[in-house]
Amino acid sequence: MAQHFMFIGDLGKEGAHALIKRAKEMKDTRFRGDCMSGKVAALIFEKASTRTRFSFELAVRQLGGTTIFMTPVESQLGRSEPLRDTARVLSRYVDCMIVRTFGQEKLDELARYGSIPVINALTDQGHPCQVLADILTIYERTPDLSKVRVAWIGDGNNMAASWIEATAYFPFELMLAIPEGYDPDPAVLEAAREKGGRFTIVRDPAEAVAGVNYVYTDVWASMGQESEQKKREEAFKGYCVDSALMALAAPEAKFLHCLPAHRGEEVTDEVMESPASIVWDEAENRMHVQKAILEWAMR
Repeated sequence: MAQHFMFIGDLGKEGAHALIKRAKEMKDTRFRGDCMSGKVAALIFEKASTRTRFSFELAVRQLGGTTIFMTPVESQLGRSEPLRDTARVLSRYVDCMIVRTFGQEKLDELARYGSIPVINALTDQGHPCQVLADILTIYERTPDLSKVRVAWIGDGNNMAASWIEATAYFPFELMLAIPEGYDPDPAVLEAAREKGGRFTIVRDPAEAVAGVNYVYTDVWASMGQESEQKKREEAFKGYCVDSALMALAAPEAKFLHCLPAHRGEEVTDEVMESPASIVWDEAENRMHVQKAILEWAMR
């Protein structure tokens, strides 16, 4: 039976911790493996991306495999034929599907009808690969995650949802500053609470950032929300991560962003280019975490 990676919870608590340690080991040793030797991964992207494509292509190749990339125009998931047909056909051709799309239901159907691993490279409901890379970036600096406090500043989007989910599997504390009307899905909040996740939602970015070790933000209008840009700019006034906001965090606090960043909106150029910014390590760590995910899924 295929082993899918849809959410952090698919790893379990022990598995999530083990995966971060394995990714760190892979990074430290410049690991090259053969678990995908002779295998082909289909990268099916309905949402375009620079980092996700490069990091997954390299991850597959460094594990001995090859890739076939389908652009947003070519993939047409569920438009030209039923998803269940795509799942069954691709299962005869390739060895795993790495999918970046809109609704989570598309991945669920591919997994249900296919016979190969399906990996969530982003949906509107979550971005677990990115958050695991973020946690690896934090773990490199603070191995005892129970001593870590993270502030999320911005929309209650798919990134926020994966951060909230992560609190159920890692012992850090999460503060989220989110404007009213942009909160995460209540089901996401309830599921994390039931598993013991430690997180708090407030409206004031200054309250969220006070004394934290890591400050995180994302774009205010994600892909597919471009028509809401002006409305969101108004709703998110005061949510820009600037030097004054960073000064409220703990001494030596670091800044993270999943990229691409809209400098001057959710973060200033000054913060992005400051010594506090660790976004480039974070971007690199996508590749290492995804190698560990692929190794886990393909074993």
